[in-house]
Amino acid sequence: MLSTSSDKMPQPRTGPLATEATIRTRVEVPVNLSDGSWRTAEMISFTGLADGREHIAVVFPSARSVPLVRVHSECLTGDVFGSARCDCGPQLAEVVDLFAETGGILLYLRQEGRGIGLYNKLDAYRVQDDQGLDTFAANRELNFSDDMRDYRVAVQMLRALDVARIRLRTNNPDKVRQLEDYGIAVEEVMPTGIHRTERNHDYLRVKAEQGGHTIELLGESI
Repeated sequence: MLSTSSDKMPQPRTGPLATEATIRTRVEVPVNLSDGSWRTAEMISFTGLADGREHIAVVFPSARSVPLVRVHSECLTGDVFGSARCDCGPQLAEVVDLFAETGGILLYLRQEGRGIGLYNKLDAYRVQDDQGLDTFAANRELNFSDDMRDYRVAVQMLRALDVARIRLRTNNPDKVRQLEDYGIAVEEVMPTGIHRTERNHDYLRVKAEQGGHTIELLGESI
C-alpha cells in the first residue's frame, strides 16, 4: 500500500461556519473561452477563509437578482492538462462559456482530488491502476474517506459577495446539502452537461452509483 503523510492529511469536515471572510482584491481579467474569444471577468480573492487556502471567485456580470453559481473543485490534471480520467476540465470550460454568455459566479476551490490533495490524488491513481479499484475505493485504500471536501469556504465567499440566494449548477447532492446547511438558499439546481468519453465512463458511473451524482448514463459503454 502507498503511504500517506498523516500529519498533513486533510481533516474531515466538522463544526459550524464560525467566521466571516472579507474581500481582499478585485481585479478584471480577460478570460479565454472555448471558441477562442475573450470575455472580461472579475477575479476576487478573500481574507479570513476557514481553511487558509487561496480560493477565488470569478464573476461574470449578470442582471439576475439570484445569480447562477458553480462551485468547482480544482483539478490540475483535468483543468490544466486535459486529463481524460475525469470530466473536470470539460465541466470547467462549459461553465466559463455559459457564464460569459449569461453571467454567473464561479467559485474555484483549491480542493484537489475531492479534498485529499494533488500528490495523494496521484497516489490514488496509482492504486486504481495497480489494483483495479474505483476512485472511492482507492481513497479508502489510502485511509481517506470517499470525499473530504468541505464547502464552508464557498459559503464564506458568497457571504463576502453579499449573496445569500443562488441557483446552483451541479450534479452533486452533497454540495447542495452543505451549502443549505451553512445557510445559503439554493433556489434551483441545474445539472451540468454529461461529458462522457471512452476513458472516463467508469469514473462517471461510479460517481453516479456511489456518490449519488445526478448523472444519467445511457448504456454501459460508449
